[in-house]
Order: sequence, then structure tokens, then C-alpha cells
Amino acid sequence: MISTDEAIGIHKLLIDTFGGSKGIRDKDALQSALFRPYQTFEEKELYPSPENKASAMLEIIISNHPYLDGNKRIGYVLMRLILIENGTDIKASEEEKFEFILEVAKGKVKLEQIKAWIQLRLIKNVL
Repeated sequence: MISTDEAIGIHKLLIDTFGGSKGIRDKDALQSALFRPYQTFEEKELYPSPENKASAMLEIIISNHPYLDGNKRIGYVLMRLILIENGTDIKASEEEKFEFILEVAKGKVKLEQIKAWIQLRLIKNVL
């Protein structure tokens, strides 16, 4: 699981590298988003696979908008970190990723569609 401090550090690095406003708009929303992929109900994981977890992370970071700026960037990075941590990654063009993330941000792509997009592009991590 990605800790709040790790997520804040990754966001700072992204803002330092690509520009934008630093800072958290809602720390509770950030913490809630980081816990979502690991939620359980009656001792069963709500998001059992890495793709489910990654989908939940992307959707909630973008929709909760916990940072002042860069929510789409950090959402995408956190999604990929979950996948990489589990030995997989995404293979897609920069344009394809960009368009997809914009569709998520517009609310046109929801959880199951995010998962399907990931599954179609999932590759074994070559690291």
C-alpha cells in the first residue's frame, strides 16, 4: 500500500518536474483514496486483483481531487505503481494514455471501464 507520505512525496516530485501548484486540497480525501483499493467487506477484498486495485486508485484520486493541482498525473502514477508492484505494467502510446486520463477526468469512464482499459494493455513487467 502507498502511504500518505509517499503519495505526497511523489506528487511533489511530479509538480517539481512538470510544473503546477504544490499542496494538498484535502488530506482526508487523499487518505481515503489511498485506502480504497484495499477495502474489505466481510473479510473479502472489494478489489482483489492488481487491475481492480489500480482502477480504484485512478478513479478515486481523479474524482476526489485531493491535491491543488496534478490530480490526473498523480492518479496515473499511483495506478501504475500498483501494477508495477505486482509485476505488470501498461503498454500504450502517450497519446492513448493522455486521452484515456482525460476521459476519466470528464467522468465518461468509470471503474469497470478503467479496469477493462488496463487489462487490454497489461504486460508483464520486464524489470
